[in-house]
Amino acid sequence: MSRSLTLIALAFVGLFAGVTAWNARAASATPVPAPMQDATLASASSQQTAVFAGGCFWGIQAVFQHVKGVVSATSGYSGGSAKTAEYEIVSTGQTGHAESVQVVFDPSKITYGELLRIFFSVAHDPTELNRQGPDEGTQYRSVIFFSSDEQKQIASAYITQLNAAKVFRKSIATQVVPLKAFYPAEEYHQNYATLHPNNPYIAYNDAPKVEHLRQEFPDLYTGK
Repeated sequence: MSRSLTLIALAFVGLFAGVTAWNARAASATPVPAPMQDATLASASSQQTAVFAGGCFWGIQAVFQHVKGVVSATSGYSGGSAKTAEYEIVSTGQTGHAESVQVVFDPSKITYGELLRIFFSVAHDPTELNRQGPDEGTQYRSVIFFSSDEQKQIASAYITQLNAAKVFRKSIATQVVPLKAFYPAEEYHQNYATLHPNNPYIAYNDAPKVEHLRQEFPDLYTGK
């Protein structure tokens, strides 16, 4: 569904109806546990990169922009070619791209596993493959794009752990695939949730994610 059609739909269902129904554990008090396999905090400050996809990149970017240890979060496209890395083309669902967010983080302040825990807990519903909320299509699929063997191992082990613990009502649908390239999205997509807090789509779909981050991960939340 296009963003414009989504806004029309929201006008009919009511702006705040169901804003807390964000993931498959909504009816359960079971928290998402920390990964048993994770990198250790680095002894010195540096920068590493992680790329995640899980629905509209506006919300994923907004969540990670409020995480301590994250240097930057950039909306963009991964999974397809450079020539199709444009919003209107990606929106067809025929490019192989997923709306993605590149997260640059300091591994001396936050681990890759902690980023994954946030990704699975509040950023999106990992049991949905090609749909998040009102948005449907392959461009909204749930993906972890790994850039190293360590990231692949941590992500794969964590999915196995969460499925075994039955944290979610359904099995996790998130794909774990190698990162071939990340293409930043158009400038008007960057920091969209911050710049447009009164947009109905943001208020209904994305602001609650940031609030859930604050509630579930107070030690990792930053109000910047």
